[in-house]
Amino acid sequence: MFDARVRANGLTLARARTLFHLAARDGMTQRELAEALEIEGPTLVRLLDGLERQGAIARRPVDGDRRANQISLTEAGRTLAAEVQRLADDLRQEVLSDIAEADLAATTELLRRIARKVEEMTAPGEVD
Repeated sequence: MFDARVRANGLTLARARTLFHLAARDGMTQRELAEALEIEGPTLVRLLDGLERQGAIARRPVDGDRRANQISLTEAGRTLAAEVQRLADDLRQEVLSDIAEADLAATTELLRRIARKVEEMTAPGEVD
């Protein structure tokens, strides 16, 4: 549903996710952004090329490292990121509107416990 809503605003899900990350931490390097998005460098370059064509981001060389680029939202990118956030908030509200706050809190805690358990089980140094 979210994908359909961002597409109606001229974005892909991947571009929307990229805007989310940059809105939270503007000025990341390409490497940091690729890690945050859990994608490979070449995939990120194509994403950034598209966002740059839309006027949403600017790439600047990192001082002291000619190979690295810092990615920043432009004014248009900040506006677009705010719209994506609004779409996400609206969808979240629609989906969760008839679920009791206590049920949401209990579910969130359960999911956190499961995630912690999975992290413990997959921690480096574990024996298979």
